[in-house]
Amino acid sequence: MSVVELRPAEECRFDLVALGEVMLRFDPGDGRVATTRTFAVSEGGGEYNVARGLRRCFGLRTALVSAFADNAVGRLLEDLILQGGVDQAYVQWVPYDGVGRSVRNGLNFVERGFGVRAALGVSDRGHTAAAAMQPGDVDWDLVFGQDGVRWFHCGGIFAALAPNTAELALEAMTAARRHGTIVSFDLNYRPSLWKSSGGPEASAATNRRLVEQVDVLLGNEEDFSAALGFALDGVDESHTGLEVAAYEHLHRDVLGAYANLALVATSLREAHTATINDWSAVASTREALVVAQGMPGLEIFDRVGGGDSFASGLIYGLLQGHDVETALAYGVAHGALAMTTPGDTSMATLEEVERVMRGGGARVLR
Repeated sequence: MSVVELRPAEECRFDLVALGEVMLRFDPGDGRVATTRTFAVSEGGGEYNVARGLRRCFGLRTALVSAFADNAVGRLLEDLILQGGVDQAYVQWVPYDGVGRSVRNGLNFVERGFGVRAALGVSDRGHTAAAAMQPGDVDWDLVFGQDGVRWFHCGGIFAALAPNTAELALEAMTAARRHGTIVSFDLNYRPSLWKSSGGPEASAATNRRLVEQVDVLLGNEEDFSAALGFALDGVDESHTGLEVAAYEHLHRDVLGAYANLALVATSLREAHTATINDWSAVASTREALVVAQGMPGLEIFDRVGGGDSFASGLIYGLLQGHDVETALAYGVAHGALAMTTPGDTSMATLEEVERVMRGGGARVLR
């Protein structure tokens, strides 16, 4: 039995709607951003990646709420999202001034990393159309009431773009709860986004207000510390740590602080190198702690988006009415598979996810 009470699918246009910014990703492949002469382009964004994974891998009905500057770069983003199948009915198109002084589309330059060389991300996202979105820009009663949505997802990346985006996220969450839509939030703390806006203290002040409206909360140990101010006791600072007892205490503290939360989930990663990680997850309800079967020594091709794919797998399991243990297994398997391919978004199939869940190996499939 699912830990959350879901609206019936037949009365909703969408299974999930995500609010967030989508950037154009520039990938130098095996090279480096500073020395390459060619880039492969794709789309990506923390909140969007969840919606795309649910659409492409799991076959659910998803939509995006965002804004793009109306120029050729914005239309490239539109075209990439069309390939991913996420509905863009709620995307706003903002007139472009020809230069980008008022609004523009965000760019993200990302190296995958290899061995002892860590992955590197350099974002160029100031003054974007999504960051300029204001409370009142979206008719949430249309989205959640007239159209109907089973699940709403947002995250700390969008909330960190500007004070107005945090207020828009709060407005959306309040409306979602009013219409019986489940709300999830991925803390996704990014130091670069808060560097000039008050750091962890400002992040915690913003996110605490948002988490008051959340049913399912996601994040790793750094997220809970920097984005909410909860300390993770018992984990050495030299690694991410997989000490389950420490996370049990952390989850209990978070659940105790927010009466509305039904589930807190954490993806666990210990990076031995950029390409060899231990990968697992834990989740807590008010009744129990659930520990996923781990994947030690997981080989990583591109780690960006692994946490988002974990989130979409977990959400899929819950939307299907599975128990937390099964939903967590979907999340771990989908996140692992997403990190075997380039780009922010998942290229996995449901069959592949369920094969990994059953313990299937990597032999050739003919």
